[in-house]
This record gives sequence, structure tokens and C-alpha cells, in this order.
Amino acid sequence: MGFNWDVIVEYLPFFWKGTLLTIALSLAGIVLGTIIGLFIGLGKMQSNKWLALPFVWYINFFRGTPLFVQILLIHFGVVPYFIGETNPIAAAIIALSLNAAAYIAEIFRAGIQSIDKGQMEASRSLGMTHVQAMRYVILPQAIKRMIPPLGNEFVVLIKESSIAAIIATPEIMYWSRAMNGQYYIVWEPYLMAAFIYLILTLSLSAVLNRIERRLTTG
Repeated sequence: MGFNWDVIVEYLPFFWKGTLLTIALSLAGIVLGTIIGLFIGLGKMQSNKWLALPFVWYINFFRGTPLFVQILLIHFGVVPYFIGETNPIAAAIIALSLNAAAYIAEIFRAGIQSIDKGQMEASRSLGMTHVQAMRYVILPQAIKRMIPPLGNEFVVLIKESSIAAIIATPEIMYWSRAMNGQYYIVWEPYLMAAFIYLILTLSLSAVLNRIERRLTTG
């Protein structure tokens, strides 16, 4: 049985829309996840173990349970509770952001702890508060070291966004499943999806490698 190129051409506009949505979901997930992850990471580093405990639980929950389960809980439980109806795009963004935040929190923690403790002590001896030292001395150095792993998390997020198809979010895999359901074909829809994801991840990886080389040289 030959490869049906006509079906692929027919679905190209849908795959294009799905690709744009996939990029938007992943970008929103990495931006919101970075913001949330920073606070979670700093919270976990609290010297008081009782203050740090909720942040530890957050990280353990989102890293220890499947994203598939998380997105179903948010789509059918959390989102309808707050807005009164299901919204697959909102649920996908929330799930991807919260999941990414758990991993990014550990990236922030590792990056901050990689900075020599003497720099914090030197900053405090100059009259800075702990918050000022963290903001102006520690974080700028740590973020430079965190860019490569944050970029890798972005690549992972692009691939994991495919799970959003299960709640009818019209991204890449949604249209692959639609093509499969309409024409009862397997190779064309899923190879097309694989090709698009491959292009996205390879392109992003190339950009990240270039950034990493520039940072290493700098």
C-alpha cells in the first residue's frame, strides 16, 4: 500500500496550526514554569525545614506522577472548578507550566548552590541584605549556568505537549489522530507528527548549542 501524499497535503494547514499551537503551549509552559520554578526552588532552599516542606512536596508530586494524570486532573477538575467549564488550551498551559516548574525548581536550586558561598558572605559584608545579594550577585551568575538545562527543559516540553491531544487540544498530535480517525491510516499521520517534532527539537537544540558555546567562550 503506497504512501498517501494527497491526505498529507490536505492536512498541511491543520498541521501548521497545530505546530504554532504546540510552540505557543511550550513557550508559555517554559516562561510560566520558570517564574513558578524560581519561587519553588528558593522555597525549597529555606533553612527552616517546615517552611521548605510544602515546596518539597510540590516538587515530589509533579516529578513523581505522570503528566498524563496531571493534565486530566487539571482539565476535568481544576479548570471547571474555577471557570465553570472545560478549556483544553488553558488546562494544557497550566499542566505544562506546573510540571515544568517542578523540574526548573531543581535547576535553579542546583545553579544557585553551584555558586561559591563566599560570594554571599562577601556581599553581606558589604552591607547587602540576603535578598539584595541573591538578586544582584548570586542569581545573575547562576542564571548563566542554568541556561543550558533550561533550554533542555524547553525541548522536553515540546515533546511532552503532545499529551495535550488527550483533552482535545488542537496541537500536532490532535490533527494526527484526526487524520488517523478520518482515513484509517497509520503511517501518514504519525510519521508527519514525528517529522514535525523532530524539526522543532533539532532546530531548538541547534540554537541552544550555539548559545552554550557563546556562554562557554564568554
